[in-house]
Amino acid sequence: MSKLSDLYHQAHKEAILALALAGLYFVWWYATAYGFAPDINDTQLPTLVMGFPLWFFLSCIVGPVLFCGLCYLMVKFFYQDIPLDPNAEDVSDE
Repeated sequence: MSKLSDLYHQAHKEAILALALAGLYFVWWYATAYGFAPDINDTQLPTLVMGFPLWFFLSCIVGPVLFCGLCYLMVKFFYQDIPLDPNAEDVSDE
């Protein structure tokens, strides 16, 4: 029964990490989209990066690329290959 408990513990840890990364992505998007947006009364052109306003570039281009990389690193270093069948004896590397 301890092995099953360990599997549930690992799955719980992975779910918490996934939710934390999703929450962090929302905070990133919100902070860059609204934090770098020009004031509504500002009459001059916004700062452009590669033809995009800075707020759009950071929130909609840099953010997804950055968080895809973080997702890859999270899966590579924190996730483990565990059997989905509770009656499985061994995990094969095939």
